[in-house]
Amino acid sequence: MPDEASTRYELYDHPLFAKRLKQLCASCKVLYQNANADPSKQQQQANSVITQGAKVMVLDPVDAAALSSTVQQAKSRGIKVVSYDRPFPKVQTDFYISFDNEKIGKLISTSLMNHLKQTGAAKTGGILIVNGSPTDAAAGLIKKGIHEGVDPSGVKTLAEYDTPDWEPAKAQDWVSGQISRFHGQIQGVVAANDGTAGGAISAFKAAGVTPVPPVTGNDAETAAAQRIIAGTQYNTINKPIRIVASAAADTAYKLLQGQKPKQTATVFNTPSALFTPFVVTKQNVKQQLIDSGLQKASAVCTGPYAQDCAKLGIKG
Repeated sequence: MPDEASTRYELYDHPLFAKRLKQLCASCKVLYQNANADPSKQQQQANSVITQGAKVMVLDPVDAAALSSTVQQAKSRGIKVVSYDRPFPKVQTDFYISFDNEKIGKLISTSLMNHLKQTGAAKTGGILIVNGSPTDAAAGLIKKGIHEGVDPSGVKTLAEYDTPDWEPAKAQDWVSGQISRFHGQIQGVVAANDGTAGGAISAFKAAGVTPVPPVTGNDAETAAAQRIIAGTQYNTINKPIRIVASAAADTAYKLLQGQKPKQTATVFNTPSALFTPFVVTKQNVKQQLIDSGLQKASAVCTGPYAQDCAKLGIKG
């Protein structure tokens, strides 16, 4: 996995993958690594598992270009390679598993554009766009989808930023600068994931901006669910990680057995399986995140959020 800044990898992707693989193959061993946003470290980790005799590698790259030679090395040794969550644009892996990242970008941005038009905020000022990491091909797909929602809307883009390594602190610093630059003109922020959304929201709070303009997100992290319930984040994306993590385990096991995984799409010339995400706002957060079992009410509705949860019929 690529980093620890996005909490999903340690909390969901890894344990859910390992659990599903154990169901499929009790004797199979999972060699797990997290690069913590360091491309060189990820190369070393990949080389290590190659040396240890891995038969299948499931890779979510920090920097796909930097890891491409390692993918080629693995394939030359007969190791099957599954790209997960983030694709490899310039090297073909055996299979790619993810949610439809371009659709994610279009969904979150369109949702916000419609909201700004309905409230009349779109008539004055404009928005900021906070993209993901410039070295992440999935972030590029999300960015493309964001513009599919923003560009035809007629809402002005004041400024745009690609967040190195998806770091929330870097997103916060950049948004802080834009708050000073645009002096009350910012009517909303299209942030590419919940981490960058949190950074943007922290910047507005630190600047004393009240209310915080609506901010998008993606990943349905617990903190994002809390912010949506409290009204400080406008939306996120429900991506049931168990779906893609389990699908990755199924794919890895099929490749191990010499079988062909079921293909539903092609991304960068790689056979792929893409899954459909869902937009989550305050109106459907209970249904999408709590009633579905993706989040536990007891984890979301802690002290400062209990009252807002109660207003939405969510019992912690």
